[in-house]
Amino acid sequence: MSLAFVYSGQGAQYFGMGKELFDNYEVVRTVFKEASRILEYNIEELCFEENEKLNLTEYTQPAILTVSYAIDQLLTSEGIQPALVAGLSLGEYTALVKANAFSFNEGLKLVMKRGKYMSEAAPPGTGKMVAVMNAERAVIEAACKEAAKTAYVAPANYNMPSQIVIGGEIEGVDKAVELLEAQGVRRMISLQVSGPFHTALLHPAAIQLRDELKKITFQEPTIPVIGNTMAEMMKKDEIPTLLEKQVESAVKWEDSIQKMIAMGVDTFVEVGPGKTLSKFIKKIDKSVSVYNVEDLSSLEKTIAGLKAN
Repeated sequence: MSLAFVYSGQGAQYFGMGKELFDNYEVVRTVFKEASRILEYNIEELCFEENEKLNLTEYTQPAILTVSYAIDQLLTSEGIQPALVAGLSLGEYTALVKANAFSFNEGLKLVMKRGKYMSEAAPPGTGKMVAVMNAERAVIEAACKEAAKTAYVAPANYNMPSQIVIGGEIEGVDKAVELLEAQGVRRMISLQVSGPFHTALLHPAAIQLRDELKKITFQEPTIPVIGNTMAEMMKKDEIPTLLEKQVESAVKWEDSIQKMIAMGVDTFVEVGPGKTLSKFIKKIDKSVSVYNVEDLSSLEKTIAGLKAN
């Protein structure tokens, strides 16, 4: 068995995420305590109690990183370690912390600022994102290219063979949808997101993040990290540029998973809230084993499944 961990991205958050594991494991409580110290606010209240902040990008990102890393450390304490790691968008930061490219402290501070910059670059109502279902990649890319003559639009997330998300200015996205409908694409879903992430509209956030990344001394990852932007292993010297580009570039998730499978991975564990990545992976390749850990039940199933392998 060759095992990979994949870490949750923004949108996976929910009230109560991580609470069962927090209540039952000291290693999880330790990570939460450290996060509250670093962030200077109570991360337990943010994650466990209903509030107005959890879905605000600058709070969502540190919250998901904390929950995901706490679960990661719990799996480590159980003797479960991956051969490769990756994360969807925000999850890439958890993967890099896991691989010791930078510390949990540095990662939390980075994503807090990243979330703030992204919110400022694309306030609610700035643009639009639509998931295009069951259409060829080339067809979607061509429609975006044509529609961009009207207003900016581009592919933002290559999630799985049957789903590519496009994003950009409202007029551009609507034009792309119109062109795709004319070509017989039947299923397209408008996403309730706070901004057109992973598009050029986030360029101001990428520039601000560049300045923060300059303050960090990166280390060579101790575990291979497959990056979103190129779907290749991230090397120390490339990490700052790739993280900067990631904010305004398409996430090549399907390509990243295919790369990991080509490198020998046959078992994936989604670490963090939700099961979105597990669903994507099952659609990308049915032959691999997929688990997730977000609560006591899923932890027990994953440990039992990995031991059986």
